[in-house]
Amino acid sequence: MDKIWEEMYAAAKAVMASRQISEFVSAGDVSAAVLSKSGRIYTGVCIDTCSTLGICAERNAIFNMITNGENEIARVLCIPPVEGKGAPCGACRELMVQLMPKSYKDIEIMLDYSKGTVITLGEITPEWWIDY
Repeated sequence: MDKIWEEMYAAAKAVMASRQISEFVSAGDVSAAVLSKSGRIYTGVCIDTCSTLGICAERNAIFNMITNGENEIARVLCIPPVEGKGAPCGACRELMVQLMPKSYKDIEIMLDYSKGTVITLGEITPEWWIDY
């Protein structure tokens, strides 16, 4: 495993902190780090609500990247509550596909940090509606 994955893991681990914001909102059970094409790491945590207003850690990290003026993703790493496999959900995949329609298949995803298993978004999202 290369140093960048280790840096991304450390960054995601640093923001992971399970907390109850209110009786309706919790945050931090899942954290993520996104490496932009420029080499900068952005982080995010999941925010869960009692309705559909929540957001996954990966999308939160991607929105953080976009907020900071970047729009190209190189790598994504997620730390779930019980560490192990952490593939992006369908909504996160959809955002990445729409953000990078011509090159989304090249985005590297850390599937299992403990085993160093890396796949591409193209492998887990092989034929998407945007490809037609």
